[in-house]
Amino acid sequence: MAEQSPRSGLGALLREDLRGETAYGAPQLSVRAALNTNENSYPVPDEVVADMLAELAAELPGLNRYPDREFTALREALAAYLSRGGTPVEAGQVWAGNGSNEVLLHLLQAFGGTGRRAIGFTPSYSMHSIIATTTATQWIAGKRSDDPARLFTLDPESVAAQIVSADPNIVFICSPNNPTGTAVGLDVVEAAYAAAPGAVVVVDEAYGEFARAGTPSALTLLAGRERLVVTRTMSKAFALAGGRLGYLAADPGLVDLLRLVRMPYHLSTQSQAVARAALRHADLMLSTVGVVKEQRDRLVTELTRLGYAPVPSDANFVLFGGLADAAVTWQALLDRGVLVRDVGIPHYLRVTAGTPEETTDFLDVLAALGPEHLLDRGEAN
Repeated sequence: MAEQSPRSGLGALLREDLRGETAYGAPQLSVRAALNTNENSYPVPDEVVADMLAELAAELPGLNRYPDREFTALREALAAYLSRGGTPVEAGQVWAGNGSNEVLLHLLQAFGGTGRRAIGFTPSYSMHSIIATTTATQWIAGKRSDDPARLFTLDPESVAAQIVSADPNIVFICSPNNPTGTAVGLDVVEAAYAAAPGAVVVVDEAYGEFARAGTPSALTLLAGRERLVVTRTMSKAFALAGGRLGYLAADPGLVDLLRLVRMPYHLSTQSQAVARAALRHADLMLSTVGVVKEQRDRLVTELTRLGYAPVPSDANFVLFGGLADAAVTWQALLDRGVLVRDVGIPHYLRVTAGTPEETTDFLDVLAALGPEHLLDRGEAN
């Protein structure tokens, strides 16, 4: 949370559990290659822009009225899109918000709160713990494997044991995981669900469209599991980060409970219009996914060749280790116009898979930094 001036006295008025916290904030800098926030580097296609403008033009005269509180047409479009994966999803199973973070907030407002606990398996998406804190939900940091052969992975037995020990009200599992890029098998989700009979289990699939062939989606597990939630976003694969549209699929009964905590008319008419237009052109909007995946795999190959230790990824980014000092390398890259992400894991940085030109730029700059940025193999990684 934001730091308060001691002269203002406002810090004393802040909730005690928020004092000393820091606000989320990835650097927004003007650089040649911005590869730090996992955005899709490709702009919205002209054809889709034209349709968005037409949709907005039809809606603008009616802005004197509140938007559709139930965003009915958008939910139908999102359900149809999710159903393309082979698992039928009904509009009544879908909920949406201003980015997936608002959807996560709704879940924690409804099922978290004072005296309740949430668990996630770190390192993972930082907003899970931040939103938990803002809703006065106790955050429990579960652990991922530190076995070099299975680094940052999760297995059903460990997940189940940690959940039983924590006795949480909400469980968060990222697949593919941010910042590591690792996906989990459905056996992990099933184990988590069975181990937490009194909890909502949230599988965050923000990067699901980038997963390698054969990687399963937890959407296939929704039937018969009223406490299971799968969250998605249009920020990444759909190249719509500025549109702020996140959503989830779950049992209709769970979706209905989220209405208790959402603000009235929380999705603007404009947001709904832009998202509907994007979904009408889903194939075109997703046409860059294959290219991005190629660049991700290229990053893994080339980083290995340069002597670094990339983590195999199912997302649109690569976490790579083997750095002598991550902060020093981060600054050296920035000084040369390339912005990547320091995620706070010693000896690791994360780089977004962008255009082929951006990938080349990053790799060339990193190579030019020289071997002094590599971790001495005699040191602990």
